[in-house]
Amino acid sequence: MRSLTALLVVLFLLGLASCASAPPAHSLFNGVDLAGWHADVPEADKNPNVAPSFAARDGLLVSNGSPAGHLITDASFRDYRLVVEYRFAKEAGNCGVLVHSSTPRRLYGMFPQSIECQLHSGNAGDFWCIGEDIAVPDMEKRRGPKDNWGVDGDKARRIKNLTDGSEKPVGEWNKMEIECRGRSIRVWVNGDLVNDGTECTADHGQIALQAEGTPVEFRRLELTELRD
Repeated sequence: MRSLTALLVVLFLLGLASCASAPPAHSLFNGVDLAGWHADVPEADKNPNVAPSFAARDGLLVSNGSPAGHLITDASFRDYRLVVEYRFAKEAGNCGVLVHSSTPRRLYGMFPQSIECQLHSGNAGDFWCIGEDIAVPDMEKRRGPKDNWGVDGDKARRIKNLTDGSEKPVGEWNKMEIECRGRSIRVWVNGDLVNDGTECTADHGQIALQAEGTPVEFRRLELTELRD
């Protein structure tokens, strides 16, 4: 009996130690305002009174879809898991989560240098290379002929995701998990592994959300540092 009690005590203490050492998750959105973020919207350069592309509304972070631009974290991050819960509330459309973001307006005077984890309806989990590159298995099958690969302009920058049917219908909440570890990026949508890239040309940077034509709501943007 004493041995069993001692074993239970040890297991309990080990559990406490494990919990104590686990890195805490923290939200990138406080539910009230856009503190910790800044917007980069080219149209606002010439019209400072333009309607905002992003807002905090009813406890949600909302991309209004236009004017086109990006909402970018003030801080940079490396080695983390980001959990994003989002939905297209009324109609299917386009948006994205950009990781390892750096130089603003690198592409087309709009998109910051980054790897985009696509949210576009029906294509969630695609990679788009924006001034940065990444490798995946079966690259030619998923990106096209090697001679067309590139990270700028009209080069083959899209790397298709691995699944069909991982997304939920318009109006329902989706969960995307993005794990950035060293030079690797892995993406899950609603529990399905949809992309797994290595040899990324960046390993840290800011995180950005897009305004790209369609309103999108975010109710969770939670980041956990990876320590091992």
